[in-house]
Amino acid sequence: MSDSPFTCTRRTALRAGLAVGAALAVPAPTVGAAPGPRSPLLRTTGRTVAIFGGGMAGLSAAHELAERGYDVTVYEPAHLGGKARSLGVPGTAGPGRQDLPGEHGFRFFPGCYRNVPDTMSRIPFPGNPNGVLDNLVRVEGTVAGFENTAPIFLPVEPGGLTQLTPQVIQNSIIGSLRFIPDLPAHELAFFAKQMAMWFTSSTERRFGQWEYVTWEQIMRAEGKSPAYRKYLVSALTRITVAAKPQTSSARTIGTIGEALVLAGTGLVPEFSGGVDRILNRPTNAAWIDPWVAYLRSLGVRFVLGRAVTALRLAGGRIESATVTGGGGTTTVTADHYICAVPVDRVVDLLSPAILDADPRLAGMRELVTDWMVGIQYFLRRPTDIPEGHIAALGSPWAITALRQAPMWVGDFAATYGDGSVVECLSVDISDWDTPGILYGRTAKECSAEEIAAEVWAQLTTWLNTGTGWLRDEDIHSWHLDPGITWSGNGIHNETPLLVNTVGSYDNRPDAHCAIPNLYFGGDHIRSHIDLATMEGANESGRAAANAVLDSADDPGNRATRFPLVGLPVFAGAKAVDADRFRAGLPHLLDS
Repeated sequence: MSDSPFTCTRRTALRAGLAVGAALAVPAPTVGAAPGPRSPLLRTTGRTVAIFGGGMAGLSAAHELAERGYDVTVYEPAHLGGKARSLGVPGTAGPGRQDLPGEHGFRFFPGCYRNVPDTMSRIPFPGNPNGVLDNLVRVEGTVAGFENTAPIFLPVEPGGLTQLTPQVIQNSIIGSLRFIPDLPAHELAFFAKQMAMWFTSSTERRFGQWEYVTWEQIMRAEGKSPAYRKYLVSALTRITVAAKPQTSSARTIGTIGEALVLAGTGLVPEFSGGVDRILNRPTNAAWIDPWVAYLRSLGVRFVLGRAVTALRLAGGRIESATVTGGGGTTTVTADHYICAVPVDRVVDLLSPAILDADPRLAGMRELVTDWMVGIQYFLRRPTDIPEGHIAALGSPWAITALRQAPMWVGDFAATYGDGSVVECLSVDISDWDTPGILYGRTAKECSAEEIAAEVWAQLTTWLNTGTGWLRDEDIHSWHLDPGITWSGNGIHNETPLLVNTVGSYDNRPDAHCAIPNLYFGGDHIRSHIDLATMEGANESGRAAANAVLDSADDPGNRATRFPLVGLPVFAGAKAVDADRFRAGLPHLLDS
């Protein structure tokens, strides 16, 4: 936390422009139903469940199981809500006000999300007929920057297309992206054709071919113009899904891309929430705190300050778990054990005995994580940036941002801080490995103060051409996510996220494994959206809960796992492509 503004040096060439929702394409596969009842020798009628991890996956599993009468205890080493939580910045509240609102990074809820909104609708909130779900408000526009171009505002609620065909998709993408500076028209047309190929690719090809090539390869970046590589291949990927195009599975990027495009068309009734929504107050106030209160009312117990450090296997089952914290260790026993902790912590629990029982779990050690972390700038003057998301396309640190005060309920200055702060500009840093413009160093090579100065420099460089939206003198203070720390070994991040590298789907586990009372949740678990998101983590919690029900031979109803939605209009083209893939032939548009 900094208590005073800083003055940044800037390049004389200022950048600005517009961010478009990525014109990507390819839905995730249909995830199979939960496993059927196991052998009677492996069944248990017990109903006690120990959940390790109180993030999105753990809370979702607890929700589904508690509503079905299971005895649930959640063990969380730090904070309930995980990466989704918000937090007050300590020591910033004035008399009668709350601390300034900090967070890991701003929350947004694309229209393609279905599992998360369903959970939110089942969490009571005073005055809301649909519970926490009614705390979502629609985002109607996007602002972003390109080099040497004034900022552009683009509405993201275009309404439905009258007819969707591959040709319509190509023409729409060309029309929405033709403003990109220095982009040759023939390269834009090629990009649009590749997108149409995604929409008409069969499931067989997506998993048999696209999973094993990078996004950069499928976009044929080699030999293309700098603008094509910088904006269409790299910037859209980094800003949309915080992924590196040269290493990420083309199938994964296509999956979320198609979902975002379909949400934007207005053609899919299941995506009734529009293209994008955000919460109307800090995440904990709008969602996490009411959720925890509701779970407690169902009997869920929360044990904070305790992390799982070992699992003991005996007789083919997990017999107990060791949790550590508060200066000691405790043995936890339950009928079922759900590990809903990040993958880098799960692998520490995979003892030789557990891997012998299910060798496939060893694949988790091959999974890769990366950083996407937020910083908030608290301002004394409104920025005048149009409401909605802000994307600095082509910025070295893949900067995205959101003006929060205008879309939150209440008077910001009267609610938070010392009364002088009227604006919170919440920023996500998605690239921690590329040198910046101010110091010439990566984010991982900078101090907290240098990160704050560098991010502000990139924001002003990308957004201030002809606008004067951001002024150094307006900065009251800033807050970097406390999960970023420094020690003698350098910088550390307590909250990395999974990145879907080429072929990584093969190494990702399902919610259940060969050990009958051990289950997994988190953004590394296979899901429909197939990406490190709240939606994927929520679905993984539902899958883990269903696996518990199966193991217990519970006759009750299972938690719904909502798939991504495709359009029947492409069924014929996908069937043709499936035949071609089985025959060893390329996609008809793959040329």
